[in-house]
Amino acid sequence: MNVNGKPVSAEVEPRTLLVQYLREHLGLTGTHVGCDTSQCGCCNIHLNGESIKSCTIFAIQCEGQDVLTIEGLADEDGTLHPMQQAFWEHHGLQCGFCTPGMVMVACDIARRLPDADEKTIRQELEGNICRCTGYQHIVEAIESGIKAMNAKGQVGQGRAENV
Repeated sequence: MNVNGKPVSAEVEPRTLLVQYLREHLGLTGTHVGCDTSQCGCCNIHLNGESIKSCTIFAIQCEGQDVLTIEGLADEDGTLHPMQQAFWEHHGLQCGFCTPGMVMVACDIARRLPDADEKTIRQELEGNICRCTGYQHIVEAIESGIKAMNAKGQVGQGRAENV
């Protein structure tokens, strides 16, 4: 598989979840494990350009696939992705545990729904739990991030190669 644009391979137990592979084998600990039952959204990544919960898929199912984690969003020089920047500017986090998953889902929302309004964003966040905030700052960050991604041509239908 390709992870954050780089080919990787390893022999793993067939029961190894993608989130375990990312964290334990590749050291990409930005993808968090919150519930281990596909309910919280902390483990969201992009698989072939679409947001999925990485605790719901085995690593071996991703052979030949493209995986993007939170570590792969920012530019190599450290410049934040527009959605990451929006979360920072709008205080879309408190403890930060849910933030990587929220940002990955937010990028997917922007890709699919470049004109998403507050109500749509709130609906799309279903299945992504933040225990610290009332979600208002998260929603504001996503609205701002979508605008910034629109300005850079990083939104619209199709797969998220340019996210």
